[in-house]
Amino acid sequence: MMDECESILRVLTKKKHVIFTKRCNESILACLKLAKHLGYKDVHIPDQGGWITYSQYVKKLGLISHSVKTKSGLFEKFSTDSVLLMHSMPAYVALQDMKKLKAGLLINDVCGSIGTKNAKIGDLIVCSFGRWKPINFGSGGIIATDSKGFYDFLKSFESELDFEGLHKKLLQLRERLDFLNKKVSVVKTDLSDFDIIHKNENGLNVIVRFSSVFEKEKLIKYCQQNNYEFVECPRYIRVLDDAISVEIKRLDQ
Repeated sequence: MMDECESILRVLTKKKHVIFTKRCNESILACLKLAKHLGYKDVHIPDQGGWITYSQYVKKLGLISHSVKTKSGLFEKFSTDSVLLMHSMPAYVALQDMKKLKAGLLINDVCGSIGTKNAKIGDLIVCSFGRWKPINFGSGGIIATDSKGFYDFLKSFESELDFEGLHKKLLQLRERLDFLNKKVSVVKTDLSDFDIIHKNENGLNVIVRFSSVFEKEKLIKYCQQNNYEFVECPRYIRVLDDAISVEIKRLDQ
């Protein structure tokens, strides 16, 4: 069943080589170790909308972290000869325009964008199969790349997974994305009078700014009445605004 999982993930990432890991954090750390091995010293990460271990692992490996200013997670335009580690669906609310990005080494976190064209762009692709992800298997992750040299360096990080269970979740991805996208549309309609961040973009969460305690309480009440989990911002892994993130991606079908 491992071969079947690899085959599906090669299509989803458009990469020749797939390495299964214990979790996406392992994938991120392994890719940064590769970057260091290749001689890179500088790693650029978004100022918001990324993942908590980005800067932690950069520091742990003795690399230099650079925060890149974004518009609620989205890059306006960015180019570097060094490493860019980023989430191609920042905060799970919008797809990054990947044409605006250039890097010496692009590490693309596709935990939210898997199943879209964004998940096929990058020198290294990392993804999680965690409980609240599009591929919500509950554990495990991958690294994908076209480079045989990168694969040879990274294959020591490979881990065994329950490939039969993962295969079932991979086959359900399109159905799950359709379900989540419909829920997002409902929430955006319900909250259309509020300040929705990246309102016209495609995402798996809905993040809404509030400008008063009254608005905040109204948003929380809406989430509670509809059994939507929520996260209060500012928070690095979402946005740095005063906002409520309606966590649609946590829903089960």
